[in-house]
Amino acid sequence: MTDNYLYNKGLHYLKLLCTDFSERCVGSPGNRKATAFFEKEMTSLGWKTEASKFDAICWEDGGATLKADGTSFKVFVSPYSRGCSITSDLTSASTISELTESSAKNKIIFLYGELAKEQLMPKNFTFYNPPHHQKIISLLEKSGAKAIICATGRNAALAGGVYPFPLIEDGDFNIPSVYMTQEEGEKLKAFINSRVTLKSVSKRIPSTGYNIKGKKGSNSLNRIVITAHIDAKKGTPGAIDNASGIVVLLLLAELLNDYRGEKQIEIVAFNGEDYYSVPGQMKYIMENRNSFDSIDLNINIDGAGYKEGKSAFSFFDISEEMKEKVNEVINKYPGITEGPMWPQGDHSIFVQFGRPAIAVSSKWFIDNIDAQDITHTTKDNIEIVDCKKLIEIAKAITAFIRKL
Repeated sequence: MTDNYLYNKGLHYLKLLCTDFSERCVGSPGNRKATAFFEKEMTSLGWKTEASKFDAICWEDGGATLKADGTSFKVFVSPYSRGCSITSDLTSASTISELTESSAKNKIIFLYGELAKEQLMPKNFTFYNPPHHQKIISLLEKSGAKAIICATGRNAALAGGVYPFPLIEDGDFNIPSVYMTQEEGEKLKAFINSRVTLKSVSKRIPSTGYNIKGKKGSNSLNRIVITAHIDAKKGTPGAIDNASGIVVLLLLAELLNDYRGEKQIEIVAFNGEDYYSVPGQMKYIMENRNSFDSIDLNINIDGAGYKEGKSAFSFFDISEEMKEKVNEVINKYPGITEGPMWPQGDHSIFVQFGRPAIAVSSKWFIDNIDAQDITHTTKDNIEIVDCKKLIEIAKAITAFIRKL
């Protein structure tokens, strides 16, 4: 199997995922096309496949308008928010203390400053939910506010590269909300305590999604689980985040289609890493709640193949013996280096359950996670992906598995 063959195959997969299956957000038609294709391709490569269904919400954004005393402001609908058409007094809060003391009942509340500096974790998100985020959500829900306006900047670590970022992205939070740039927010301050009119067209549509698993090997008591998420944020091609990871999974499936080892190899296309309630990941946890101990190793691919810099393999709680074997392999590949630990990925699930993991990404992205302006935007397209790096990653993981 030549590198030229793998390159053409990888590029074909990348174009399908980023162009033909556009809008891969969970619950969307594009998302279901992508998972159906992944399952079909895995089956054709000789893997025993399973599809795990879960409930999700598909969200339609019809835009929003905000007016105060004849002045219009540019606002965006918060993802998964309820819609509204409200004329009411505008109140505000910039700190938790101000929010605690605010009188927002039957008003529209404007959040800015310290309160809006980082994206709030969804109220039912289990993996990372700081107490101050929970307190802000609780205060808002008890406030009696009719709607929320947020002025935000950048928060690349939690919200990707978008500007402004949605402060609230939560289908379990029912107060309508919109967001705006900090510059628009400065203008809006002049209308605090005035009457404003907010109209937001937003619709939640009950839907479904699927995780797709492919398996080879007889011993389910000793598993190597290789993962990547197939979904993407609404409005982005999702090339680095994370079509490139799915391309690596498919290349691996082809490189390992003759695998007859004892350890069970499980290739999983997770569905929901960029969705507020990570439903695919929660489904996988539920299915494996009594069998995580059988997982010898997780290898998670997310953010791989960026055109600048090397690919990075980051180690989480792996034994010295296993680390030595990994290094023996990656030292043979000049485009791969050991990377620092980073938490923003599905490998964290396995680490939290006490399983060793290797996170595969791009060194540039790990180093610039707090400053990059690519993920969750239209800049995350196939032009920034180097397919040769995806081939190198797939070949290195294949060599490591065969060594094990």
